[in-house]
Amino acid sequence: MTIYLTELDTTSIEFPSPFDALDEPNGLLAFGGDLSPMRILTAYSHGIFPWYGPGEPILWWSPAPRAVFNPKTFKPSKSLKKFQRKHNYRVSINQATDRVIGYCSSLRPEEETWLNSDMQAAYRELASLGFCHSVEVWQGDELVGGLYGLQRGQVFCGESMFSLKTNASKIALWYFCHHFAQSGGKLIDCQVMNPHLESLGALEVEREEFLSSLQLLKDKPVNDACFENQWLEDMP
Repeated sequence: MTIYLTELDTTSIEFPSPFDALDEPNGLLAFGGDLSPMRILTAYSHGIFPWYGPGEPILWWSPAPRAVFNPKTFKPSKSLKKFQRKHNYRVSINQATDRVIGYCSSLRPEEETWLNSDMQAAYRELASLGFCHSVEVWQGDELVGGLYGLQRGQVFCGESMFSLKTNASKIALWYFCHHFAQSGGKLIDCQVMNPHLESLGALEVEREEFLSSLQLLKDKPVNDACFENQWLEDMP
C-alpha cells in the first residue's frame, strides 16, 4: 500500500487535519517545513508536534490515543510525599530553562534522536518569547531535576523531564500540577503513554476528546503570575 504524507513548505504554516494522521506509524501526519516559532505554536494549538531522527526531514505527529494529566486530580503517592518531607527539594518556575532543556537532551539517550541542537534552539527561542516554560527541582543550590513544555492557554504541552537525583522529576510534576491547577490550568498533554507516565497516573484519551478539549482551552488564560520566575510553595 502506498502511503502519502503532506509535505510542508516555508510559505505557509497551515497543517493538515490531525484526523488525517496515519495509524502506523501512529500519528505521523506531515513532513518538512521549519521550526519557526509561529509554525511550532500553530502545531501545538492543533495537537501536533515535531519529532524526528538524524537524517530525517522534520516530521510532524498527532498520535492517538493521547496521554494526559488532569492537574487538578493529580495525586502523589504516599511514598513520594514521605520522600519530599525527608529531603525537602525546592521547586522553581523558569529559573533555569536553558539548563533544563540541555539536561533533557543529554541525560535521556533514548530521546536524543529528537531533541537535537535545532530542536533545542527552537524551544529556547520559544522560551525567550514567553511560550516555553520550565520547572526546576533543587537540592540546595544544585539543579537535580525538572521538566519543560509549551503553554497554550489553559493547556500545558509537556515535552520532556529529567532527574539527576531520586524522584526529582516526579516532584517537579507534582508541584507543577498543583501550581498549574491553582492558576486555572486544566490539562497537561504528555503526547504518548509510556511506563513512567503510567506509573505517575497519566490517562489515555482518544484523539477526538483530546482535540475537543484543546480547542476549548487553548485560548483561555491562566493567572498572569502562573509562569513568572518564582519559587513554588511547599505542598500541604
